[in-house]
Amino acid sequence: MSASMVLKLYNTLTRTKEEFRPLDPKNVRMYVCGPTVYDFAHIGNARPVIVFDVLFRLLRHIYGTGHVTYVRNITDVDDKINARAAEEGVSIRDVTERTAKQYFEDVAALGALPPTHQPRATEYVANMIKMIERLIAAGNAYPAEGHVLYDVLSKPDYGKLSRRSLDEMIAGARVEVTPYKKNPMDFVLWKPSKAGEPSWPSPWGNGRPGWHIECSAMSEALLGESFDIHGGGIDLVFPHHENEIAQSEAAHGGHPFACVWMHNGFLQVEGEKMSKSLGNFFTIRDLLKDWPGEVLRFNMLRTHYRQPIDWTVDSLKGSFKVLERWYDALGDRETSALGDAFTSAMLDDLNTPQAITELHTSGEDELAGGLSLLGFSRRPLEDPTLRAEVEKNFAIAEQINARNAARKAKNFKESDRIRDDLAAKGIVLKDGPSGTTWEVKR
Repeated sequence: MSASMVLKLYNTLTRTKEEFRPLDPKNVRMYVCGPTVYDFAHIGNARPVIVFDVLFRLLRHIYGTGHVTYVRNITDVDDKINARAAEEGVSIRDVTERTAKQYFEDVAALGALPPTHQPRATEYVANMIKMIERLIAAGNAYPAEGHVLYDVLSKPDYGKLSRRSLDEMIAGARVEVTPYKKNPMDFVLWKPSKAGEPSWPSPWGNGRPGWHIECSAMSEALLGESFDIHGGGIDLVFPHHENEIAQSEAAHGGHPFACVWMHNGFLQVEGEKMSKSLGNFFTIRDLLKDWPGEVLRFNMLRTHYRQPIDWTVDSLKGSFKVLERWYDALGDRETSALGDAFTSAMLDDLNTPQAITELHTSGEDELAGGLSLLGFSRRPLEDPTLRAEVEKNFAIAEQINARNAARKAKNFKESDRIRDDLAAKGIVLKDGPSGTTWEVKR
């Protein structure tokens, strides 16, 4: 790689795009927050999976396959997991094992490589207890009524990632006010377990860890006190990542935690926030019934990872057609060739939209190499069952467009006819301020 071809990444901590310089080029280390395994992962959860898989591939390309360590954790102790187990009348282990298996299957279908390590929180509770003991000894945490809390006032730079003052944090957060807290923003490192909940013995009584300490302990165990990149969704900046920094740096005598913090933007569906109440909540598993995983992956990469993404049927159609055209043109061609323009885009803070634009005008060798780096195995898109689903999606989208045109022309008889025709096929339309979405009543 020439001197001018250097990797630059946007660092949330500094709010600037910086030249990436790993602590150890022979072992580039990255940690990304993974799922809480209580239900199927939704399409928003797929974004960090795909984004950081592409970064993992790029780092391996630059530094060598054996010189990059990627950790993505599994949170398998959490209130949501406990609630789901109680709701279903099964064991907590049943819920976490089943849901983790579903997650692994879904992200594999999206073309994601397995991370180097996929630790489960329950396997590292002993590490968490030791870290909490160090925090108490250092004066950064205190036990209270079976709990252990982190004292945010003990760290003068608390808030440096989210750039919020304590007053702003209190105003914008749902703070649990309890008499044993020194400060409303002090957060839980350890808490007592209720009857039926997972429980471990500790110096403070039987209990379980808080959410934030889990990632600090797992990253320390697998990557060391300081490592190169910490990633996740933008919603994790505060409080999760802010609290990780505070407790990790305090436990390590002030040594830096992660050098670069990277966060992907939010995802919305057809112009609206995804929610079950709006009927536009889609799991990865739902979408894989209708679209090849590589189409979902390509559709995600057409938007820069730091920007919000609007997930639409039209964009999926466009992604399918581009991949279909490229795969037909390439056939069985295999190469690792990369064009300079494509490489420059990728090195510029993972600018995948620009990289994809460059592939449209590149030669076939560079197209094949670029698709390979982006994680496309170029599996055929001709599975007959899935193909039928895709064609059905195309037909539905065309009917919706025709209905919208009829409504605009005030031809309500025709728009109603199209709506009723779709309803007879089990397709329910929902008109919202940002357009029309649809749902198949399976």
